[in-house]
Order: sequence, then structure tokens, then C-alpha cells
Amino acid sequence: MADRIRAAREDDVAAVAAIYNAGIAEREATFETRPRDTDEVAEWFDTGLPFLVAVDESGTVVGFARVGPYSAREVYRGVGEHGVYVAAAARGRGLGRELLAELGAAAQQAGLHKLTARIFTTNAASLAAHRAAGFREVGVQRRHGRLDGEWRDVVLVELLLGEAADVH
Repeated sequence: MADRIRAAREDDVAAVAAIYNAGIAEREATFETRPRDTDEVAEWFDTGLPFLVAVDESGTVVGFARVGPYSAREVYRGVGEHGVYVAAAARGRGLGRELLAELGAAAQQAGLHKLTARIFTTNAASLAAHRAAGFREVGVQRRHGRLDGEWRDVVLVELLLGEAADVH
């Protein structure tokens, strides 16, 4: 595959914002409804948590995955909440799965023991990518939130990392 995954850089924020804002507009990947500007996306670097991009053969950013804090509570320090977004033109090639696999490795290296996310039950592509990357579906959270006035259900997924993955 011609795509390459690397750590996000400050000069990627415009492309990342465009991909994220397309995901917001599609109404299938997030409860967020307000587009983000580049300054807001640049703040994602402040967490110090893994933030990756996929670039095509021309160097254009075509997807990203990032980890954000799950909770400020100390007990959850090793848990990260993540998101993965792929530009519409780059979908259907397994890029989401590749980003998730690399994100899991980067999260483990950063000392996290779990990645988690909530995915709309109707987002078949994201659910498939997460399954292919080794995430486990924990269950469905019904009516987790409203998007455009409609209740949406989500699937809670998790990936155990490092020592946590070895516990049976």
C-alpha cells in the first residue's frame, strides 16, 4: 500500500481539521456538530498522547487517529479514548484498520493499558475496522446521546494493551 503512517505534525492540522469536519458533517462518526478550526485541532498536540496521520504517495494527509484522555481521575490514567477518521477518497483500503493498529502500538509505548471508544451502531465501516484491529465489542449503550434531535446508540469498544492484555 502506498499510504504511510507517521506521527502528526503541526503542519498537518489544516488537513486533519478538514477530515474531522467532513466526519462531523456526515453525521456518522461523532456526536459533535460544530466544525473545528485549525487552532482547536492544534490543541490536540497538548495532551502528549499518540496522534498519527496517514499520508498518501504525494504526502497528502488522508486519515488520522489520536488518543485523548479518558478521564482526569487518577485511577483511569492508563486509559485513552481514541478516534480514527479517514478521508472519503481514501476509504475502503484498510487504512482505518492500519491506523488503529499503529495507534494501539503507540499507545502501549506511551504507557497506556487500554484504548476505548464509542461507535455509532450504524457505522459499519468503523466497527469492521476496529474488529480487524483487534478491538473487542464490550456492548451497546442505548440512547447514549442525541444527534440532530435523534437518539443514537453506540457500541463500546476496547483494546487491552501490554500487561493488561495478558490477563485472562
